[in-house]
Amino acid sequence: MKNIFLIFLNIVLFSSCGNKTEETETTQDVIETSVTLSEAQYKSANIELKKLEKKEISSVLKLNGKIDVPPQNMVSVSTPFGGFLKSTKLLPGMHVKKGEVIANMEDQQYIQLQQEYLTVKSKLNYAESEYNRQKELNQSKASSDKVFQQTEMEYKTQKISLSALAEKLRLININPETLNESNLSRSINVYSSIDGFVSKVNVNIGKYVNPSDVLFELINPEDIHLNLTVFEKDLDKLSIGQKLLAYNNNQPDKKHPCEIILISQDLSSDRGAEVHCHFEDYDKTLLPGMYMNAEVEIKLNNALAINDEAIVSHEGKDYIFMATNKLQFELLEIKKGSSENGYTEVITLDGKAISNSNIVTKGAYSLLMQLKNKSEE
Repeated sequence: MKNIFLIFLNIVLFSSCGNKTEETETTQDVIETSVTLSEAQYKSANIELKKLEKKEISSVLKLNGKIDVPPQNMVSVSTPFGGFLKSTKLLPGMHVKKGEVIANMEDQQYIQLQQEYLTVKSKLNYAESEYNRQKELNQSKASSDKVFQQTEMEYKTQKISLSALAEKLRLININPETLNESNLSRSINVYSSIDGFVSKVNVNIGKYVNPSDVLFELINPEDIHLNLTVFEKDLDKLSIGQKLLAYNNNQPDKKHPCEIILISQDLSSDRGAEVHCHFEDYDKTLLPGMYMNAEVEIKLNNALAINDEAIVSHEGKDYIFMATNKLQFELLEIKKGSSENGYTEVITLDGKAISNSNIVTKGAYSLLMQLKNKSEE
C-alpha cells in the first residue's frame, strides 16, 4: 500500500512539473508588440517619425527560358518520292547556302517518272495533230461530231497528264523543259532552301528513305529569339517593346540586350505564359535550345516606401514601429517589397492601412532592444 502511494505521489509531482514547464514555455512564446518610453528614453533613442512616401521604385524581375527558332526559319528536308541516299557531305553544325546541293538520291522510280513524261509528251504531239485534223474535217462536215469530240477528249487528257508529270518532275528538281530521251537520269539532287546551318543528319549513305522521312534539319539562325516563361502574377508587369537583358549560366557577365515582341495570351497548366523576345544583336555563340536567364527592370509607380533604417529584422521576420502616441509605439510585421536608393516598399501582411501613420524612421533598433528587454523580464 505504501508503494502504491509513493507511485501516485510521483505521478502527481511529475504532472505538476510538466504543467509548470508548459506554462513557462507558453510565457516565453508570447511576443510583446507594444513599447512605451519615458521622456529620457525617447530623447536618448533619437527617435524620428515620418509617414510612408509614394516612390517610384525599380525592381528586377528574373525569368528563365531557352533560345528558340520560329517555324519559318526551321526546315525539315525530305524527298517527295523517297529513294536511296547516294551521297552527302553534311555534318551537324555545318554551314549551308541557299541553292547548294546537300545530297544526291537515286531510285528506279525517277527513271520511270521521266519515261512516263516523255511517253505522254509523244502521245500529246500525236493527239494534237489528230485533233487539228479532225477539227478541219468536222468543219467541212467530212467527219462526224462524235469522232471529233473523242479526238478532242484524247488531246485534252494527254495535255493534263503531261502537265501533272511535269509538276512531279519539278518536285524532284528535274526540269521537264530540258528533258529528252538522251539525258534520262537515275539520280536527283537535293538542294538547301535556306542559308543557315545543319541541325540534324538523320540518314547515312545507302539508306532507303520514305517520302515521310526527314533526311536533314536546317536552321536559319538570323531570326532566333528568346522564349521565356513568366508566371501569372507577374504577367501584368510586362509589355510589348519592353527591354531586358539575357545571359546564360556559363557567361553570366555577358549580357545580351533583347526586346519583348510577343506575350502569349494562353496560360499553361502551371499558370505560366510564354514571352517571346528578339535579340537586338545576333551572337553566333547563341544556339537554339540553349537555356538562358533574363532580368527585366520593372518600374513600380506610387509604391508606399520607407527608408531602409526604419525596417528592423528579428528571428527572420521584418518589422516597423508605428507611433500610437508620443511615447508609445506598436511593432508591426511587414513584407518587404522592392528596394532602390535607400528606400524599400512596405507591404502589410493583414492589409492594414498605414499610409497616414507616423512610422519610426530613426531609432527603430533602440525600440526593438527595449521590446526584447521587456519580454525577458
